[in-house]
Amino acid sequence: MRIAVLGVGLIGGSVGLAAKERLPESEVVGWGRTPANLERAVELGAIDSAAGSIEEACAGADSVLCAAPVAALPAQVEAALGASGPETVVTDAGSTKRELVARFGTDERFIGGHPLAGAETAGVANARADLFEGARWYLTPTNGSSGVLYDRLQRLVAALGARPQAIEAEAHDRVMATVSHLPHVIANALVGEAAAELTRDSERMPEVGPSFRDATRVAGSNPEVWGDIFDSNREAVAESVEALGGRLREAAELIRSGDRNAVTAWHAVAAEERRALLEADLTGGSLRELRVVVNNRPGTIAELALALGEAGVNIEDMALYPAPDMRSGAVTLWVSGAEQAERATELIRGLGHTVTALDGGD
Repeated sequence: MRIAVLGVGLIGGSVGLAAKERLPESEVVGWGRTPANLERAVELGAIDSAAGSIEEACAGADSVLCAAPVAALPAQVEAALGASGPETVVTDAGSTKRELVARFGTDERFIGGHPLAGAETAGVANARADLFEGARWYLTPTNGSSGVLYDRLQRLVAALGARPQAIEAEAHDRVMATVSHLPHVIANALVGEAAAELTRDSERMPEVGPSFRDATRVAGSNPEVWGDIFDSNREAVAESVEALGGRLREAAELIRSGDRNAVTAWHAVAAEERRALLEADLTGGSLRELRVVVNNRPGTIAELALALGEAGVNIEDMALYPAPDMRSGAVTLWVSGAEQAERATELIRGLGHTVTALDGGD
């Protein structure tokens, strides 16, 4: 497998290191705007070789990862698609998806992606082979996506140690606005409020507690990067801010009411909801195999993956078996646990496909 990484920083470098560790037969070629950074990537083993151009990097590649900053991704994806052959899958690692998918989603080779992995530090020097271990990696196929290329991409993502899941591009951006982008807005606003309040009576800042430090850890982080993210997802982030504003006003009214029991109950509910959110992906259980017979038509694999992802059923693995006449075929899916297998079977039948559930093992 030949993997091209365009932009060899923390994410791109970690993809290279993970591929070299987990896919020893793979070849990783990198491209970037800074030759010194590419030389460092070769020294660290994040890439096997450095390409002098995007065309050189994409030549003969099975998979291309575009890992530029969000604002630079459209141009990079366009260049990658122009330089790649018909059998190459092109993806990205950006944290917003709607604009990219709207622009390139009609090309069957492009499937947007977003690994929920990162670190406080950036750059290839901080790349790690285990960065994606157990991390959710969203994929945004469309009805125009190639099923074969989607299968290749989700297998690559799984091989890197991540957990691929299909999601609609707009749904992805709404989710990220709430669970990823909104916390940065909150941290920025909280720092601003604290700075104004705590210097009201004195120019000297008093010491702050651990709760404040925890809640504002991401305040002001990488202004250029986050400026681009807020800009590309402006509507969804603004809606999340407004929705949170409503909850804060309700909280103020509740606390001001002096109803101790109601406040205690509100606090307890928050604790329980946080626990449920943090444990949502800890499904566990043995793998169950589902064999699905489908017609060979564009968008079938994306339809299956998106329907299951929307229902919270994670595809742990997938295999495609086209019929000799290419008019139909079989898709084998593996999901975790009996409950998810039952839910997946019901959904797949509801889409009009024949599905057989078999007992599976770990």
